[in-house]
Amino acid sequence: MPRTTENRELRTGNLLIGVISDTHSRMRDSAIAALRGSDLILHAGDIGSPDIITALKKIAPVHAIHGNIDIAPLSKKYPATDVVEIGAFTFYMLHNLRALDLKPKAAGFHAVIFGHSHKPEFYFQEGVLYFNPGSAGPRRFSLPITVGKIRIENGELFPEIIELDD
Repeated sequence: MPRTTENRELRTGNLLIGVISDTHSRMRDSAIAALRGSDLILHAGDIGSPDIITALKKIAPVHAIHGNIDIAPLSKKYPATDVVEIGAFTFYMLHNLRALDLKPKAAGFHAVIFGHSHKPEFYFQEGVLYFNPGSAGPRRFSLPITVGKIRIENGELFPEIIELDD
């Protein structure tokens, strides 16, 4: 059963969704700055510390899932997957895309939000947006430090990856 956002204003109109993943207990000032102005924030797992969610909630309401590094209490508080309705769109969240065990289009999802690889990417497949904001936490290999945004405008999804200062 999808969870709808608490804020009635998020059900209609143009919206800005902040997307973050793989913080691994590190909240960068540049990530906070990049997500400022978001109407809602989605965290795609590997949170690392409850302080991350506390910091994000100062910007906007947060929907989060746990990732493979998240142990109790995070793994108890946040589910492994979630379905969130935002405006007229339904977002499916999971940490590792390889664990996807359904067909998003057939399930009626408009977007799949994931993390785990630390590799920022987005693409559309069968009309469904697949979006990995990359990692906002510690640098992994030579991958950039990033967050993402998805603008909802005129009934369409417009994804963007934002590279952060190190």
